[in-house]
Amino acid sequence: MSEPTGRTIVLDGEEVPFERGETLFEVAERHRKEIPTLCYDDRLDAFGGCRLCVVELEGARNPVASCTTKAEPGMRVTTKSGKLEMHRRVLLEMVVSENREVVVDELSGYASQEMKTLVDRYDAQTGRFAGKQSGVSHPDDPNPFILRDYDNCISCYRCVRVCAEQEGDYAISIMNRGFDTQITTEFGGLLKDSSCTFCGQCVQTCPTGALGDLKALRFAEVEKPVEKTRSVCPYCGVGCAVDIMTKGDQVVGIQPAMDGPANEGALCVKGQFAFDFVHHPDRLKTPFVRDDHGQLVPASWDEALDKAANGLLEAVNEHGRHSLYAVASGRAPNEAGYTLQKLVRAGLGTSYIDNCSRA
Repeated sequence: MSEPTGRTIVLDGEEVPFERGETLFEVAERHRKEIPTLCYDDRLDAFGGCRLCVVELEGARNPVASCTTKAEPGMRVTTKSGKLEMHRRVLLEMVVSENREVVVDELSGYASQEMKTLVDRYDAQTGRFAGKQSGVSHPDDPNPFILRDYDNCISCYRCVRVCAEQEGDYAISIMNRGFDTQITTEFGGLLKDSSCTFCGQCVQTCPTGALGDLKALRFAEVEKPVEKTRSVCPYCGVGCAVDIMTKGDQVVGIQPAMDGPANEGALCVKGQFAFDFVHHPDRLKTPFVRDDHGQLVPASWDEALDKAANGLLEAVNEHGRHSLYAVASGRAPNEAGYTLQKLVRAGLGTSYIDNCSRA
């Protein structure tokens, strides 16, 4: 084994570089080391609660949490050994012995399968330490978006932290200590009476399905595979990337794209939950134009576009170019806004154009 030089550590017998401020977990992840964790979300400050990410550090009396231990020159770190694997398996068995169930539907949320994946990986027994459960669920919470099934909570606090650190809402918090620890809202009330904006971030970061997407779970009994299609949220011009979940030709849910450049895993309540319009029976499926009697009748796209173009030109010819005023949609991307202002200024000869999102 070589001696480390400069800003490097020895990771599983290999000398590797690291950046100032990096944790052992970040260094290991960058070098494709599989270190399990349940309380970690790379968008949040490291918490070190689940202890699954422990590694052996030469000179340390006990294994250390890699997510909270900063890398220092000369460290010798082991990420996988028989002792560590036994330690992780026992920790998992302690966690899952309290939970009502390990297998939850993937529609619950983006991270909902993390615990099940680790239980399968370590072949952890789910009833070895069975005893009293500490979770208190809220099946009677009338909100239409978020399932609060705290019988599956493992107190990783990812939901609490994402609400505070990412959203700044502080809608959910922790009460009591030890075995009586509970995830709750202020005064133990309903979500709709708290400062919750129903952005769904708590749902998407939960690794056990204790917080679930109620709208998506409506389709849990549909026996078709879930497919995901990357798209862009249609509700404003920010351009949040989303993964549209479908079963067959039915949209069943929306998940934020964690690698979306504009949103990085965040969505608002509309982007997260307002997708029912896609299959709504009143949704228009063809353009309509007014006939000679002023009645709206179905038309082809060419007919509708020709009708609109002729109407604009007639207004300019009869009332002058300043009789027109265009408002670009805040739901459209920048490219569409640019195209509209080009049409208005170059095509119609007026600068009377605005954007509804500016107001």
